[in-house]
Amino acid sequence: MTIVDLWRKIQKENFTNVNKLADFLELDEKNRSKLAHKKKFSLSLPMRLAEKICKNSLNDPIALQFVPLIYEEINSVGFISDPVCDQNFKKCKSVLHKYSGRALLISCSACAMHCRYCFRQNFNYENGNFHEEIDFLNKDHSIYEVILSGGDPLALSDSKLSHLIEKLSNINHIKIIRFHTRFPIGIPERITENFLSILRRSPKQIIFILHVNHVNEFDDDVFASLKKIRLLGIPILSQSVLLKNVNDNAETLKNLYLKEIENGIIPYYLHQLDKVSGASHFDVPKELGLQIIDKLKQLLPGYAIPKYVEEIPWATSKTHILHEVG
Repeated sequence: MTIVDLWRKIQKENFTNVNKLADFLELDEKNRSKLAHKKKFSLSLPMRLAEKICKNSLNDPIALQFVPLIYEEINSVGFISDPVCDQNFKKCKSVLHKYSGRALLISCSACAMHCRYCFRQNFNYENGNFHEEIDFLNKDHSIYEVILSGGDPLALSDSKLSHLIEKLSNINHIKIIRFHTRFPIGIPERITENFLSILRRSPKQIIFILHVNHVNEFDDDVFASLKKIRLLGIPILSQSVLLKNVNDNAETLKNLYLKEIENGIIPYYLHQLDKVSGASHFDVPKELGLQIIDKLKQLLPGYAIPKYVEEIPWATSKTHILHEVG
């Protein structure tokens, strides 16, 4: 088996059956009664993350993020299928253009894992060969940065990813290619030498934004894979979502951000939860979020504190969440 085949094999062995995951986690009957078995948004969890979950615990910060629970069946006011109105910003099949100078390319529908609070779990993915998308990006000279999202761009095969990066690199007015990924957290084996060669060949500035919410998601293999990217001169920043009972306290976030800084990762955004249907049990009041940020300012240097933001449809940028004046 080649190294390229290895990461794909690992991905195919993700937990996708709730009962099998329950057996692996040694859940008792009380905990099993809290599981959601029939969900439109399916379970997908890499073994690496499943192994980090405390046995017989659904209060574990990793379990809460990835295990389908009955709380997802609660219909809460204000929680909708497309909370950031992605469909309103589609310029062609797989390009979203919300902010000046930047366009987001939905590179694929697949992910390394399924986060239960995912705001794009109901998105109408239309995967293709990117001809239409490249043509759109070529014609709009106002766009200087392309954000590869999804799904997760690292779920693409190396051949498709290489083709896409090459096409983007041939557009003169595009100066920056940004990856939004969670793949190294669940399957760090994805960062192969072949993938690094694809990054190395691009003449554009590449930036990685890593999605991580709790320090327990990290391990030595994850950091080793990310270091390979950093050694190419590629900055790695992080974004997190503020999630109830996962990271909604200053001590937990302090531990996360310190571990990131120690490993060359710069905290970038702390997102207020996007109110997608079925995720109301993750919601944290903004007042508490602001208290946490205030506490972090006492505990950490300024460069280790992310911007606390929310996405408001039709706003011209991410909106900073600040204390009300007056």
